[in-house]
Amino acid sequence: MTESTQTPSAGQTAGDVLTMDIHEVMRRLPHRYPFLLVDRVLECESGKHIRALKNVTINEPFFPGHFPHRPVFPGVIILEALAQTAGILAFVTAGVYPDEHRQLYFVGIDKARFRKPVEPGDQLILKATLERSIRGIWKFSTIAEVDGQEACSAEMMVAPGETRK
Repeated sequence: MTESTQTPSAGQTAGDVLTMDIHEVMRRLPHRYPFLLVDRVLECESGKHIRALKNVTINEPFFPGHFPHRPVFPGVIILEALAQTAGILAFVTAGVYPDEHRQLYFVGIDKARFRKPVEPGDQLILKATLERSIRGIWKFSTIAEVDGQEACSAEMMVAPGETRK
């Protein structure tokens, strides 16, 4: 395997291990603040797996209400971060970038489990492994970890969707 620290291009060949800074992440996902939940891609191998990073800070917009006396990163937001991570892997594997005509949507989740609270100051490591792709539906196994301990896991599916004109 070779490692690329340069900006990856659409159509990367299998076996290339990519890294992405925030600028490349923003090219690979349509999400923006406050809902862009992937800060960096540490490793991405087309058609196989991805490992990404989310720095959890006290400045997250939901912490004042979840919970005021002990901020906890909401589990559904962890799941969304995992779905975004899986989406990057799907776009890289397909060799395309999202645009007004190409979007992937989070369409299913199974076996979601929450094992450990995530708090401000934690680094959330987001992992997704492509299990299969059938008729345009991509299925992933995902895990979010903090300090090497599982915080959340789920099986999820993403699929292309129609965009409104």
